[in-house]
Amino acid sequence: MPMHEHDRRRMAPSFAAASVPAAAVARTDAAGPAHAAGAVGPRDQLAIVDALYRFGAGQDLRDRALFASAFAADATLDFSQPAGRFGVALAPFAGREVIVETIFAAIAALDTTHTVTNPRITGYDGERAGLFALVEAQHLPRGDHRRHLLLKNIYHVDLVRHDGLWLIEHMRIDNVWSAGDPTVLFANAPVAATEENPHG
Repeated sequence: MPMHEHDRRRMAPSFAAASVPAAAVARTDAAGPAHAAGAVGPRDQLAIVDALYRFGAGQDLRDRALFASAFAADATLDFSQPAGRFGVALAPFAGREVIVETIFAAIAALDTTHTVTNPRITGYDGERAGLFALVEAQHLPRGDHRRHLLLKNIYHVDLVRHDGLWLIEHMRIDNVWSAGDPTVLFANAPVAATEENPHG
């Protein structure tokens, strides 16, 4: 039987309007009350996370300029923990030019995809910020996608605002789990470490 309009209204669930604290509303402004309260506004939040997007997309698109634009001149990148899981000793990279040259040499023969999820601002004072994110990084030899190394990593990033652009000052990458062949990325990884490595 067709339902009458008053029956639909009677059956429809009722949701009370959520009350939003005035302070939370104030924090939606980009850099006004949010800045004063120590909470990041939406424009800065997007700009901070965009530094990490530039880091990933620069590699995936093989765009050195885009990749370099993610870093401050004196930046450091610490990839020692993931490398150590595969028996490779790797010191942190220091300086934007060193980071760019080292990373692009490592992926020169690879196809990569970086997927950034769960970005969360962990600190903010208007000029500096902290960022936490999960990044899934897939690495495949170009022309031979039968082999791969998939890394699920936690990123801890310190950023600084420079000329209106948020730049990575320090990045530490910790690997949570991996699957595939470590020699895809680390040519000198011990053979014993080339099996699936979910936990350590």
